Amino acid sequence: MRVLVVEDEPDVSAVFRDFLIELGHEAVLVRSAEAALPALDHERPDAIILDVHLPGLSGLDFLQLPPVRDSGLPVIAVSGVATESQARECLRLGAFDFLGKPVAFDRLGEVLAALEPHALHRQLSVVGRSPERRRASRVDVVFPVRILQYHGVECQGWAEDLSPFGMKVMSDAALRAGEAVKVSFTLPDGGPPVRVNSLVLRIDRSGHAFYFVNLTAQDFERLGEFSRRHLTL
Repeated sequence: MRVLVVEDEPDVSAVFRDFLIELGHEAVLVRSAEAALPALDHERPDAIILDVHLPGLSGLDFLQLPPVRDSGLPVIAVSGVATESQARECLRLGAFDFLGKPVAFDRLGEVLAALEPHALHRQLSVVGRSPERRRASRVDVVFPVRILQYHGVECQGWAEDLSPFGMKVMSDAALRAGEAVKVSFTLPDGGPPVRVNSLVLRIDRSGHAFYFVNLTAQDFERLGEFSRRHLTL
């Protein structure tokens, strides 16, 4: 992935750069929110690491700018003054995740790994293809689904089909293909709710197709068992 790092401290920025390169990503470094805006067009990043406390426009200001919101890019907000209220505000304004400084790089690596399908979809959509959609048999279902967009809007929908890799949902939600959201639902046979970051793969008359990004191993097994059981009914 190409990751735009918005960080005003050169030493910290260099640490992010080295870590990203070690993971096989490409780093684009800027030192202010103002410099990050043209980089959205010129560098075409797949994700953003954003320091909340920046000179000039703050990270919170940056998150609210229309070009940033319209880009649909996932933003990882980082802050040396990591309070619960600040984390909530970043997430409310659309950040994908919030990490305190000093950043736990194992956690940052996990977040970046969760974002890779998002980057893949954006890249493939440029050439008119989309990720594989039928890696597992889908089963017809009917149950309610909650959809939470990263700027805080929550919508409701009804699941139509399901597999361990994704689901189709009928909803009036105003979503865009490639957008990252959180979906939550409870399987008809009970158990704890499934909550998973998801990508909107496509939208058509038959509904919204979601691809699960960071499904836990336990939930993957639950969905697989649910699908296998209902395929044999």
